[in-house]
Amino acid sequence: MNVLPLVLYAAAGVAYAMHFARRKPHIGRLATTLLILAALSHTFVIGMQTMEVRHVPFANPSRAISTFVWLLALSYLYLEITTDERAMGAFIMPMLFGLQSIPAIWPGVERMDPVLDSPWFWVHVSSLLFAYASLGLAGVLGLTYVVQFKEIKKKHLGYLYTRLPSLQTLDVMNSRAVTIGWIFLTIGVAVGAFWTGQARAITPDDPNLQAMSLNDPKILMAVLTWGVYSFGMFARRTMGWSGRRAAWLSAFGFAIVLLNFVPVSYFVTTSHTF
Repeated sequence: MNVLPLVLYAAAGVAYAMHFARRKPHIGRLATTLLILAALSHTFVIGMQTMEVRHVPFANPSRAISTFVWLLALSYLYLEITTDERAMGAFIMPMLFGLQSIPAIWPGVERMDPVLDSPWFWVHVSSLLFAYASLGLAGVLGLTYVVQFKEIKKKHLGYLYTRLPSLQTLDVMNSRAVTIGWIFLTIGVAVGAFWTGQARAITPDDPNLQAMSLNDPKILMAVLTWGVYSFGMFARRTMGWSGRRAAWLSAFGFAIVLLNFVPVSYFVTTSHTF
């Protein structure tokens, strides 16, 4: 079921790349249409999986990544529609395609442990996935800011300069995405800690629950991510860290998110193996 969204994300990526290169309005509209179709087909897949397992499908790494891609696509569509700026699509689509290829190739098996049957668990995971989607946008915006900054610094206002949003626009968009991401990241981490304590009291012998601590790589990376973005929020407001510094920090933070999402989830043993 994950193949159709993957194909449509690839088609949208080609259209966004063509629009970035040629700046033709009709190609831009085609790219947006293809992305909307991709998001709709992905919504259908998520809905079917939800009906199959009777909860939002993110209890295994592949389906969690698929849900993240879906949220990132919706977040980017909202950003594009509200700003009427399509240039970022050429940078977002490769990430959507690359991540969606994982559940398309390795769909995984949804195994629902009874200990996860708690509304706090679903708030925890949903908040984190929405946070990661917002921070993913911020990471791409940050890297785009750096590229645009280098173009201006070289005083070579050529190909990229004429196609990318202004530095001020990129900085404002980055700040908003980081703020939204940090809020949901804070909620996700706090609710996760609360849920763990509650679940331990109900099921004290569960080995996964007992292993949940900062020694767990997945938890450590999540807390580290929260620390990086908390520092970024603090530095922007009190130390004047806007522009290039904020851009690099958001890109670095999202690199940690991706590290936690793929290598740690698939290749490192953690307590998150229900």
